[in-house]
Formats: sequence, C-alpha cells, structure tokens
Amino acid sequence: MKGKDISDRATPGEGIGAQPGEARDGRVFSAFKLPALKLSVGAILLVGLVFAGGFGLFATHISGMSTPDDPERADAIIVLTGGQSRIDAAVSLLKSGKGKRLLISGVHPAADLGDLQAATGGDKKLFSCCVDIDHAALDTIGNAEESAKWVSSHAYSRVILVTNNYHMPRSLLEMRRYLSNADLLPYPVVNHRLDGGGWMTKPAALRVLFTEYTKYIAALARGVMPLRSVAEPVTVVDAQATAGG
Repeated sequence: MKGKDISDRATPGEGIGAQPGEARDGRVFSAFKLPALKLSVGAILLVGLVFAGGFGLFATHISGMSTPDDPERADAIIVLTGGQSRIDAAVSLLKSGKGKRLLISGVHPAADLGDLQAATGGDKKLFSCCVDIDHAALDTIGNAEESAKWVSSHAYSRVILVTNNYHMPRSLLEMRRYLSNADLLPYPVVNHRLDGGGWMTKPAALRVLFTEYTKYIAALARGVMPLRSVAEPVTVVDAQATAGG
C-alpha cells in the first residue's frame, strides 16, 4: 500500500481543499478580530469604571447632605410625597412662615385635605387656607409637571423643594426642566445619617442609593428629549375651594 503523497496534506492555516486566497483572507480576518475584541472589552470595562465612579460620587454627595437649620424664606413650598417625614417637614416650614403656601404633590387619589391634616396633626385653619394637594402626579416627572402648573398659576418665583436627601438630585433635575424661571431652594429631609461612608456598610441604604442613581442617570439621558406641554389647567385641589365646599 502506497503512502499518501505529501502534496495531499493540508497546508497549515488552510482547510482541506481551501484555495490559497481563502486561507489568506482567514488569517487577515483573525488578525482584525482579536484587536476588535480587545477594544470592545476595554470599552465595556471603561464604561463600568465610569459608572462605578459616578455612583461613588453620587452616594458621597447624598450622604453629605443635611437638613438646613434655618432655610431662607420663599414664596411657596412644594413637597413630594413618599414618606410622612417629608410632609411633616413641609408643614413645619409653612407654619414657621418660610412660605406663604404649600403644595403636596403626588397625593393618593383616595386621600383628601382632611386626611392629610389629621395624619400630620397640622392646624386645621392652616390647612384650610394655605395647603393645596395634587392627585395627578404619579412619579417625579409628574411632580415636576404639576408643580410647574401650580407655580405658574400663582406667579411664584422662589420655591422651597422638600423631599428626602437621596431623592433630591433627581427631583431638582426634573423640576428645573419645567421651572427654569423659578429659584428652587432644596430642603433635603435626612432620616438616617450616612456620612463618613456609612452607606457602604448598610445593604438597605446601598440598594436605595444604587436604584436612585440609575434613575438619575436615566433622567440625565431624558434631558435631551423635548418636554411635554404643561399648558393644561391646574389639577391641584385648592385649599380655599375645599374649605368653602
């Protein structure tokens, strides 16, 4: 039996029956594929590092916030629902004369002014004259839209914004998109101190901060999109109209 002729063997880099041109094309493709893969991996790592670094800065900024002892006076106060402590803080500001009127934005449809007054233990006369509630807002964007209507209808130019510290950056971002002509004074409500890197050792705080950070990034990206119109009639429940009803 004759041995197989050496000419029948495949040349390294070539498949059996492959033409020389096809082998060269394969080697060229492989030469380009490896650097492209490295570039893709490098880009993913870079994005990950930027995202992680941004989160660290965001969390540090939040943990460094504190509630002002004596905030400046404003025309009005807006509080975004999401916790009893927020509303209590806003009512306290109104009672101390830091604003002439208060909007509670994002109230559950089943709750009315009397329910909120009872829940906060606030003065009935104060709620009847100076507190409005917004039932329409379902999220932070809705809060900004409804607040813009309210501010415009009262011709306010200086407003105190009350919400939790972790929610403040995104709230200010959305509010300033709709209230570009108003001066917003942040009043962050701090339920738990997280300064000194405390957020890194508390899983619950870490989860809240990470979730809020991703929402903040989405809000930044949404900034390039056109705003929805807020020219519709104001949908808040007016305190004086409620009192007179």
